Amino acid sequence: MIFLELMWEFLKVGVFSFGGGYATLPFLYHISANYGWFTSKQLSDMIAISSVTPGPVGVNVATFAGFVTSGILGAFIATFSVILPSYIIVVTVSKLLKKFKENKHVQAGIYAIKPAGCGLLAAVAVKIFVDNVHGAGMYVLWAGLLLFSLKQKKDALIYLGISAIAGLAFGLLGII
Repeated sequence: MIFLELMWEFLKVGVFSFGGGYATLPFLYHISANYGWFTSKQLSDMIAISSVTPGPVGVNVATFAGFVTSGILGAFIATFSVILPSYIIVVTVSKLLKKFKENKHVQAGIYAIKPAGCGLLAAVAVKIFVDNVHGAGMYVLWAGLLLFSLKQKKDALIYLGISAIAGLAFGLLGII
């Protein structure tokens, strides 16, 4: 039964998460809250690990979530299920692309989807921050990285790396 639930939930993630891997996060929070397969902290860890490993973030998170839930078979089912809708959509759209490329209704729909995806992503970012940033050290780290990123336009991976190293150090020292 858990495998069917995994398949259903990750099929929904694959169908409705527009905007890249991070757009899957609201759905993953929903899964976490409704099924308890993984905690908010585990989801934060999944996101961090998926962001620095090769491959699409959404697929990596689905694989990790499936593995945490039901081992290797769960990882396979979650990964397959999150990829399947995109595969079907891409094959279908590629066949229809010439016909609808200049259609103003299609362009308007895509234009409308982008802000909705940004809003969902912002809501998840706030939720992750509230659920996982505890202690003065983490707030100082967060504020410092925010200010530094506003002054110095560097690749996001640099900030991700700094955060990962600081998180490991803080965790080993028992600060977080």
